[in-house]
Amino acid sequence: MSIHNELAENIFSNLNPGIVPSDPGFFPVSDRQFWTSVDEELKAVMIRRAEECLDKEYPMLLLSDYRRFHRDGNRSAFEDKYFGRRLMLVTLVIAECLEDEGRFLDKILDGLYLIMEETSWCLPAHNTYVRDTPALEIPSEEKPVIDLFAAETAEIVGITEYLLRDRLHEIDDSISGHVNVRIIRRILTPYLERHFWWMGNGDEPMCNWTPWITQNVLLAVFTRPDGLISYAERMMTLGQAAASVDYFLDEYGSDGCCNEGAQYYSHAGLCLFGCIDVMNRITGDAFKSMYEDPLIQNIAAYITKMYVGNGYYVNFADCSPFPGKRTVRDYVFAIRTGNEGYAAFAAADYRSVRNEERLMPDEQNLYYHLLQLEWHDEMMKRPAAELRPEDAFFPSTGLMIARDEHFVLAVKAGDNADSHNHNDVGSVTLYKDSQPYLIDLGVETYTAKTFSDRRYEIWTMQSAYHNTVNFMPSGDAGCVPVIMQHDGKEYAARDVEADLSEAGAMISMDVSSAYPDERVIGSGRRVSLMRGQCVRIEDDFDLDEGIAAVATLMTYEEPVISPAEDGTYVISVGGLGTIKAAGFESAGVERCPIRDKRLQVAWKHDCFRILLRASATKTVITCC
Repeated sequence: MSIHNELAENIFSNLNPGIVPSDPGFFPVSDRQFWTSVDEELKAVMIRRAEECLDKEYPMLLLSDYRRFHRDGNRSAFEDKYFGRRLMLVTLVIAECLEDEGRFLDKILDGLYLIMEETSWCLPAHNTYVRDTPALEIPSEEKPVIDLFAAETAEIVGITEYLLRDRLHEIDDSISGHVNVRIIRRILTPYLERHFWWMGNGDEPMCNWTPWITQNVLLAVFTRPDGLISYAERMMTLGQAAASVDYFLDEYGSDGCCNEGAQYYSHAGLCLFGCIDVMNRITGDAFKSMYEDPLIQNIAAYITKMYVGNGYYVNFADCSPFPGKRTVRDYVFAIRTGNEGYAAFAAADYRSVRNEERLMPDEQNLYYHLLQLEWHDEMMKRPAAELRPEDAFFPSTGLMIARDEHFVLAVKAGDNADSHNHNDVGSVTLYKDSQPYLIDLGVETYTAKTFSDRRYEIWTMQSAYHNTVNFMPSGDAGCVPVIMQHDGKEYAARDVEADLSEAGAMISMDVSSAYPDERVIGSGRRVSLMRGQCVRIEDDFDLDEGIAAVATLMTYEEPVISPAEDGTYVISVGGLGTIKAAGFESAGVERCPIRDKRLQVAWKHDCFRILLRASATKTVITCC
């Protein structure tokens, strides 16, 4: 599907002749009617945070911190300081707009100039001119790279100047001039004169970078004062943005499934909303019809279908099962696409937390903060409504989600070439009573290795640490698999069939093509939810004589294995449920230590891997 022609028509035909697209219509500090109407409790929290910033020093960014990524792959040494600067500035800017007394302006200017004086706004991990090539050790001021956070920094700097322009002019007109120069040199000029892979050209694979960067480029450029950027440059910027959105949408299936998972929906689907919203703001709603497009509506509906309960979402790839609360962007996207259930869900999620969290203390994007203040009152008053997510099968990724009174079952067919891919064809995720039963671990803290040719050396990426079947030489002792899935589009499920009915839900597939070993001739998997009863995982194998199958089950609660009288294994998973495993000759449990900070967000204690070595050509695992 392509909507590029429609977008082009909107740009060049639907705009009134002579109108220059500009000004997203945010509320500057001088608009006291808006800023004084902000909820008093929110205002008090934000000002208190800003007052705490007055006694802090902005983090010092050193070249040695930047170079550390090149030396040992560590990202956090630089990024923690980099993001810390921006969070401080954003906090102070919002507080100054709320108060308008000038007491935060000195600290704002310190932060603004520190950021403008940085050699580059690009992160060390992204400092490359060609996709998937090694990052350069030293940043360049003369040849800027527009990555995720160079664009977001430009948005922060640009909106800061936009909001406070009148007050900055009272100090010195040159302040706005410095901001304009940086945005033009670092963002606008390279954006119009160079091609970055995330812009799209019809051949390059897209991901969340496309809408995320595009949204922030638009915000940085169109918050510049009238007359600074020519009509031609504005139209070229808008045209490139619309084309990039089109290329991004071309890679979505019509079902709207985000192949990067629920956590990245905030940077994919919600930044797509941001692009549409900003393009509408600067053109007088010329892009409003996009919200009526079935694909856009399906993208918006995706996230509620992934919700489990108790804060958990179905996760795969690099996603955590805790992607965070829904925010104002969810709410407005839901309103714009007419999705009342999504809107009520987002508003309820927003109301469920304290004001400290509603104010997004870890969010550096000023646009999101402005939206939140604009829509706060409406979200607080939105009538509550119970979310009843429907069963879903997404053909574009091979993902099935089915539910009953107790279980939420997710099964992923697809292939091993997703963005942020893990080798997980055929993997099963299961929740019971909104508690994790069979889990997908997610990913550890990003390092250089995470996005290198050694990615699949990381244990959480491997199929043997997902709820899959793997293989081993039959002569080996124990049941530790060594023949695992491989990454790549050709390593995929075949003959996928799914059926959703009142009685149950089923998905079947042949996963043998996911393994780079000809001795795995066939490996069929059928997963069923028998509503009100149990979940069954049935595997059948066609293997060379020298190969044995090993089923892996990952759990959060510690499993206890007992052999049953009929030759099956009975596995108690904490107090959550019981697994019966038939067709296996041995079983064992390994503890998986959880020491990484990113994993610890979801998993507060160690997790466990159950390994079941098959004794037959057909095995059955039943979870009750």
